Amino acid sequence: MVNPTQSSSHPKSSAASPSHSMYSNFGPLKLMKSLSRMRHSMSIDYLSHRKSQPSPLSPTRSTESASSSTSSLESLESPTSPTSPRTPGYYNARLDPKNYLDGPLSSNPATRLRQMLARPGIIVAPGICDGISARVAIEEGFSCLYQSGAATTASRLGMPDVALATLNDFVRASQMVCSLDPTMPVIADADTGFGGPIMVARTVTQYARSGVAGLHIEDQIQTKRCGHLLGKQVVSREEFLTRVRAAVLARDSIPGGSDFVIIARTDSAQVLGIGEAITRLRLASEAGADVCFIEGVKSKELLESTVAALAPKPVLVNVISGGLTPSFTSAEAEKLGAKIIIFSLVSSVSMVHACRSAMHMLKKTGTDFSSARGMDPKQFFEVMGLNDVVNFDAEAGGSAFKQI
Repeated sequence: MVNPTQSSSHPKSSAASPSHSMYSNFGPLKLMKSLSRMRHSMSIDYLSHRKSQPSPLSPTRSTESASSSTSSLESLESPTSPTSPRTPGYYNARLDPKNYLDGPLSSNPATRLRQMLARPGIIVAPGICDGISARVAIEEGFSCLYQSGAATTASRLGMPDVALATLNDFVRASQMVCSLDPTMPVIADADTGFGGPIMVARTVTQYARSGVAGLHIEDQIQTKRCGHLLGKQVVSREEFLTRVRAAVLARDSIPGGSDFVIIARTDSAQVLGIGEAITRLRLASEAGADVCFIEGVKSKELLESTVAALAPKPVLVNVISGGLTPSFTSAEAEKLGAKIIIFSLVSSVSMVHACRSAMHMLKKTGTDFSSARGMDPKQFFEVMGLNDVVNFDAEAGGSAFKQI
């Protein structure tokens, strides 16, 4: 079986990758040594980069203010104008998008995601919360999945998205989801990276080992919350950039060369204004982020302006019905220039409604007949991959499932 975690050195290749042994000796000490070597060899002078940029806001944290005047379209003007001079930043020739334009889609999910980013068309990634929702999304023919932090916290812990789930919770969920179709790109929420730079690096390596194609890391404080709730607080620019740099260094330190995608997310638009959000994402892009994710874009005009300000970097937009962002369709988002659209809670919210209805009918009628809608156990298990299991057993010479 093709291993999803190791990137091919050439994106056109769809040959089987080396085994997970590439990670077997990649412990904390080796990781830190490798990060140290990468820090000296990378093509970014972070010190001069910081000197060339406006100084970070003096407070480490800032609290959301509904009266912030910097959230207007005028805040996109200088010094964050698209025509402002750019400081040379991170560049990895191996990961240049032009290398992913041609050839068949790779069986490696990270490479496949890079190919999808480099080629025409918007990437639509429904938010999944568990194995059932992942199976249904695959059945419907989606080409990319999104492992939502809010959905993972709800499904695994039965709790709200307020920084309760740990790295281990997220990794266990991703291992299960990625095992269902090892070629399917899965973008996973990594919250704040769960700690300092070394913890961010550990998050990247564990996600990549699980088969995740890419993650997004944000600039909220450690006691974060869902990006569509009020009262958010964000860290300083420099702390955000430290998280992004750590993620990039960790990705580039994976033996053999990884195509793992780093997505920088900012929640600062609702806290400090759209101008600051654009600035943060530009700096994150220069630090090596592959995709920019601005949370809580409140209008199509702001999305369009954001895309223009960050071009040619791909932009991700998150749509949650009833949230801060308008309910763009995928076609509308593509027309506005977004490259990825995620629907974080599409499975979780619909599951609440469906389950409530089923429980109500069971309580009322004393039977689950109406909620089953004619689906018998075998039909349910077929959605969960029963036929693949039966066929594999037969091909291997087994006889356990001759009758089922």
